[in-house]
Amino acid sequence: MQPFKFKQFTVAQDRAAMKIGTDGVLLGAWTQIDHEADSILDIGAGTGIIALQMAQRSAAMTIDAIEIDDAAYEQCTENFEAAPWADRLFCYHAGLLEFTQEIDDQYDLIVSNPPFFTADYKSGDEQRDQARFADALPFDHLVICAAKLLADKGSFAVVIPFNAADEFVALAAQVGLNLYRRCDVQGRPETPAKRSLLQFTKLQKSLEQTSLIIETERHQYTEQYIDLVKDFYLKM
Repeated sequence: MQPFKFKQFTVAQDRAAMKIGTDGVLLGAWTQIDHEADSILDIGAGTGIIALQMAQRSAAMTIDAIEIDDAAYEQCTENFEAAPWADRLFCYHAGLLEFTQEIDDQYDLIVSNPPFFTADYKSGDEQRDQARFADALPFDHLVICAAKLLADKGSFAVVIPFNAADEFVALAAQVGLNLYRRCDVQGRPETPAKRSLLQFTKLQKSLEQTSLIIETERHQYTEQYIDLVKDFYLKM
């Protein structure tokens, strides 16, 4: 599989179970980054795409990632080393619970495109299943760890299935994470929302709720979508 070339960096993805997809790139483009954010964490980094977007978009000196899968971890590390911001990027080979227990640092911004297939079906490809099924990273584990790892004035952003968003928001509220940005994403105007982009904070902020349509027909992208991702995709 060929590396995926973006405007300022290239992502090799031949060994990672989860390839470059719209979800991760959307989250990396949509997430609000505080101008004072100096430390960022990408949970379940895969190829490292979201962390690389954070490096392009911010001046944060510390951009860490964690990845449990052996092959994805190696690929992520190689992608970081090849990036223009290699000195600011680092990937830990660890699971989230292990990482959270061992680290004392807190982060100004946490991002995650977590695995979220909750169906009983397994593909038979163990590496892909681990990357894709929610039992590899249950939502309750994710919000508990994010709350512990997040600085008091920091924020936490995720992309999850639209039909799981309300449940996720409720779980986050139980650990003191308050939703302040939400964008529900439709593939086309006539299709139902498929994904939700959510951003949380420990502070009390009013909710900013928006929606996004990706294309009007196949490969006919909306102005709103192009405006969001144009700093990354070569042909936009």
